[in-house]
Amino acid sequence: MTLQTAGIHHITAFAGDPQQNVDFYAGVLGLRLVKKTINFDAPEVYHLYFGNEAGSPGTIITFFPWPGSRKGRIGGGQVGITTYAVPPGSLGFWEERLQAFGISVVKEARFGEEYIRFSDHEGLRLELVERREGENSRWSFGGIPTGKAIKGFGGAVLFSFNPVRTMQVLEQVLGMKKAGEDAGYARFQAAGELGNRIDVPIASMGWGAGGAGTIHHIAWRAKDFEEHEQWRRSVADSGFKPTPIIDRQYFNAVYFREEGGILFEIATDPPGFANDESPDKLGEKLMLPEWFEPKRAEIEANLLPIQVRVLQEGES
Repeated sequence: MTLQTAGIHHITAFAGDPQQNVDFYAGVLGLRLVKKTINFDAPEVYHLYFGNEAGSPGTIITFFPWPGSRKGRIGGGQVGITTYAVPPGSLGFWEERLQAFGISVVKEARFGEEYIRFSDHEGLRLELVERREGENSRWSFGGIPTGKAIKGFGGAVLFSFNPVRTMQVLEQVLGMKKAGEDAGYARFQAAGELGNRIDVPIASMGWGAGGAGTIHHIAWRAKDFEEHEQWRRSVADSGFKPTPIIDRQYFNAVYFREEGGILFEIATDPPGFANDESPDKLGEKLMLPEWFEPKRAEIEANLLPIQVRVLQEGES
């Protein structure tokens, strides 16, 4: 039997200025900064995680903000649009909030749903859709009540260089079910309540280029460490070349690139972000894996200071 992912675990993107990154995702969108750490492969760069109050799988967007980094180009081989789910009846609130911060929005409809689409300060494409599924976030920040707050991912739009092959991976490897086609997209449904609807433009997309304002990879959920090992074997048996299992402190990870050019990861739900700090203190301190602790002073000296702050309308 094919394994079935519950949906998106997290999405990771490139960014530039770290304070602007925090201001947008915490200050404007009201997400919680649940982890402040470093890129384990490039410790001079932050790795920032934003999500709901606990950083639950299906809510987490992460960034590598590198000051002065080149601007990317959104295109094939990337997640083209990140979709967030908000409670029913809250799109009007979000349209007004975004416009108050000087962020232009465009409305779109597909699969019988209305979306408002916008971009962050570096051009990363985002959209909001109302969904009943999934628990409401219990995190309230910057004047956003919990009844309007972003729940987590509604899904994502995958820009593929080879959409036929990408769609085959979604169905045959990740165990999603095709839900239909509309407005030039094919939709695939995962088993969970968040991050569960993946849309793929049916037309092939020209190649994008990595850099600030683009997605590095999308991660899919494995429920535990045992299932994660099964996922790795399944990916290999499907003809891909997965990496070894990598310990990322807050989840274990396996990566592979599907034939539409998109870097996929499979990540475990456990152990989560309270692995090294208490739930009420998430994101307050720079957390380092033990092998970097001897270099803490050097690492901190190379990072620009950041703070989560309430923004006034017109700031972003």
